[in-house]
Amino acid sequence: MRKRSNTRSGQGPRTHRVVIPERQVILDFLRDAGRPRTLDHLLSHFRIKSNEVRDALETRLAAMVRDGQLLLNRREGYGLIDKLNLVTGRVVGHPDGYGFLIPDDGVGTDLFLPAQEMRTVLHGDRAAARVAGTDNRGRREGAIVEVLERANTRVVGRLKRQGRVGFVTPDNRRVNQDVLIPAEDLMNARDGQFVVAEVVTQPTRHAQPIGRVVEVLGEHAAPGMATEIAIRASGIPHEWSEDVQREAAQMDPHASLPIRGRLDLRDVALVTIDGEDARDFDDAVYCEPAGKGWRLIVAIADVSHYVRPGSALDVSARERGTSVYFPDRVVPMLPEVLSNDLCSLRPDVDRLAMVCEMDVGPDGKVRGAKFADAIIRSAARLTYTEVAALVVDKDAALRSKRARIIPHLEHLYQLFKLMNRKRAETGVLDFDTTETRIMFDANGMVTAVKPLVRNDAHRLIEEFMLAANVATASALETAGIPALYRNHAGPKLEKLEALREFLGEVGLDLPGGESPRTKDYAKLCHDVTGREDSRLIKTLMLRSLPLAVYSAENIGHFGLDFTAYAHFTSPIRRYPDLMVHRAIRAMINRRVDTAPDEHDLHGLAQHCSMTERRADEATRDAVQRLKCGFMQQHLGEEFPGVITGVAAFGIFVELDDLFVEGMVHITALPSDYYQHDPVRHQLVGERRGLKFRLAGKVRVKVVRVDSDEKKMDFEVVDVGGGQAQHGRRKRKRRH
Repeated sequence: MRKRSNTRSGQGPRTHRVVIPERQVILDFLRDAGRPRTLDHLLSHFRIKSNEVRDALETRLAAMVRDGQLLLNRREGYGLIDKLNLVTGRVVGHPDGYGFLIPDDGVGTDLFLPAQEMRTVLHGDRAAARVAGTDNRGRREGAIVEVLERANTRVVGRLKRQGRVGFVTPDNRRVNQDVLIPAEDLMNARDGQFVVAEVVTQPTRHAQPIGRVVEVLGEHAAPGMATEIAIRASGIPHEWSEDVQREAAQMDPHASLPIRGRLDLRDVALVTIDGEDARDFDDAVYCEPAGKGWRLIVAIADVSHYVRPGSALDVSARERGTSVYFPDRVVPMLPEVLSNDLCSLRPDVDRLAMVCEMDVGPDGKVRGAKFADAIIRSAARLTYTEVAALVVDKDAALRSKRARIIPHLEHLYQLFKLMNRKRAETGVLDFDTTETRIMFDANGMVTAVKPLVRNDAHRLIEEFMLAANVATASALETAGIPALYRNHAGPKLEKLEALREFLGEVGLDLPGGESPRTKDYAKLCHDVTGREDSRLIKTLMLRSLPLAVYSAENIGHFGLDFTAYAHFTSPIRRYPDLMVHRAIRAMINRRVDTAPDEHDLHGLAQHCSMTERRADEATRDAVQRLKCGFMQQHLGEEFPGVITGVAAFGIFVELDDLFVEGMVHITALPSDYYQHDPVRHQLVGERRGLKFRLAGKVRVKVVRVDSDEKKMDFEVVDVGGGQAQHGRRKRKRRH
């Protein structure tokens, strides 16, 4: 008999596959055994003799311990978590030293972890705990049995030197143990400087964590330090690997573009409209009358042409998930050669694009859409301010300068008003939120916090991007191409009941039963506009809704009132958009086999939602630290403000003109005993009847600013606006 060759034509040698018991088989064996079993017991039962298979089994068992399926006891025995009556979950620390274990399965209430139990874990760790009883508040109390996974390999914080050793106090206050730094590992860092410390030894019941300084960031008040701290504390990737740098260096901005097979739109007067300080222009728009309707083109930079699946650029972009926009800098998702050059739709330069061409009816409704790979040449780089001056204010001098594109801009503006009016008919949610921008001087110090003013040019671009995103989601869903959708669920019943309970107190109602629609929210928003308590009502309505997330399954977008929605318009700064572009290319090429893998998309959706939250938290952290630094110069000064939060321990107030938020502790309110009314979102004084209500107006003094803790403390000096008032008569304002 002829021996089989160990190679296959053109495929090379066969790979050797190590066969080990599946997880479920291991779980079944331990369940039948009725007690923990050691590695030797498992090796004997499964008749494993090879060292290679033994190593593979150990790796699988370690993964099962990490995932909370098994526990390795002190006698080296593997036991079933559920049989040991243990709860596995993620540790959430509190700045005051205690914490909670949030169960992995979401079943049951969280376990309260007293300070002594938190000595062995840090915020973010995964652990197994037993229920040790209940505390004096009736909460289930946990005792840590085993740490399954450590979340903190590095911490960012301020160094305190004591003699020859140092201690790093983590900037994240939920990580409530200082990290001891031996003298030889201080890296010459000075007392008070911010550093990055690598955790060498994790905490135990008898010892705090030990680390070594791996990076010295600098003095806490140095320009740019707020962003540097936020980047590292949040774990945002901010350095390019050698592989990414190598791939980026191979890209030639001057190389000829592949035109064959692409729709040539270089003669179409597409324009980009962005902010004054924008450096990357990834979307361009154009429209013209067509029959009784309109032809609308949204062209987006073709990032997917340059960033191929599996490349170093792709892996890096996926890890980052999104560009992160700090007040003083951007941590981009892609290297500058792409984000600011090859994928930036500069005027009068040929660029590759993916276009969505929409047929819009005379009523402003999109009747159909088609997609194509294209080559374009932007006719102009415009700003929001300039466009508003051209088509809204009709600035004659500016219109003369831009005479060549004025007809096209007028078409864009006409179509915007038509489409915006059509969408408003179904009900548009408008919660009147204010975005702000931090202003810096030449030395990088904060000089002011200014509100961002939106004009019709902002709304024009927003309207066309929404239309393109909706058309994209609809086309992919119809074609059955796996893709990432941008979902926004409606309010959960618990939040809905709380909102309706409050609305009932002020004589209002939200129709729709257990499943209100977007138009129900929109109508209520419209109806309360002009009321004295309008801001309060809209704030509570907004808080009743969940955050939008990415998903491989479409459930629609409640806030925008779309049955299907996907992010198509920013692949230069959002990885989900890049994946959507790949799905579109698979659709237009009729190559379903090249579409993103549906199984992979489920995990990717969670990852992208996480990176989005991570970016938001990091920017909030940096902004708050910058605002605290700015407010140091205003200590002792008084400002009017509005109450943005009410808790049993006090109120939160945002200053009207400075757009910064601080806390008024209950002891800094006018002398009285205050009762917290969570339904009406207010604190009520027992003796004087003063009411401090969400969205109410007060005047406060800045009494303390702590940049390290990113906190500002105010005290109430006057009650204004009729919101915080006596039970029987309005309190007179003190002058």
